[in-house]
Amino acid sequence: MKETHFEVIIIGGSYAGLSAAMALGRSLRKVLIIDSGMPCNKQTPHSHNFITQDGEKPTVIALKAKEQVMKYNTVQFLNDLAISGQKTDNGFTIATKTGNHLSAKKLIFATGIRDIMPNVKGFADCWGISVVHCPYCHGYEIRKQKTGIMANGEKALHYAGLVNNLTDDLTILTSGKAEFDTEQFAKLEKNKISIIEKEVAAIEHENGYISKVIFNDGSAEKFNAIYAGLPFEQHSQIPADLGCEITEAGFIKVDMMQKTTVEGVYACGDNSSGMRSVANAVAAGNVAGAVVNKELVDEKF
Repeated sequence: MKETHFEVIIIGGSYAGLSAAMALGRSLRKVLIIDSGMPCNKQTPHSHNFITQDGEKPTVIALKAKEQVMKYNTVQFLNDLAISGQKTDNGFTIATKTGNHLSAKKLIFATGIRDIMPNVKGFADCWGISVVHCPYCHGYEIRKQKTGIMANGEKALHYAGLVNNLTDDLTILTSGKAEFDTEQFAKLEKNKISIIEKEVAAIEHENGYISKVIFNDGSAEKFNAIYAGLPFEQHSQIPADLGCEITEAGFIKVDMMQKTTVEGVYACGDNSSGMRSVANAVAAGNVAGAVVNKELVDEKF
């Protein structure tokens, strides 16, 4: 691309990144958004629990957001993958997969996370469709249906408490010996939540919608939906390479203003928050954009 220096480079052009760009664009900041087009919710058919957009397709929300942001002519968008970054005397440089070398005073990472899929046939095909992570995002749509929870111990109990209000037919799939204490077992029994300790081998489905779960002993059970809390990794290693602190949970550490532990570097959205939703990403991006603008003001005014 012709221009190589910007006031702010935003890496990640989904909800958080676009929200940050809008705040900056409205303040006439020279901004570049770099996005590789791989959002973590690419399979999710509908977005929920986001006021004014409830039930809309995530792609529609993102495309509308991009269209609105790009009306601010100080904002540019680059379809590319940021692969490395360095601190300089005047800010930062970013290198991309296609060979671009770009610089900026400030960086905002809105890069999201990458879910690590279990070795269960059919699981990845159903992820975000009928195998879901969040009762607030998906629970109402799968209410009153036969529902499984693929988890064990505290995580399973956490899901069970949230989901118990949405269905009377709830089963925990521990994929091994159940890890509950006496009090927890009693709580599950009181709420008529059953437990299957057999290993899950496969999920049968049609276009991502579950029909049944197959266990390693060859037995099967019908389910309509499953909750699963997956391990994840950061979608981009650049923040860690720049020295940004990563929390024990695996998120980029930020303060209330979305500042990382590296001066001039910000993070927003799923990469820095366990509240994984479109609404939260938009809110965090708005804060990041406003705070970066204020820092740029303070440096010159």
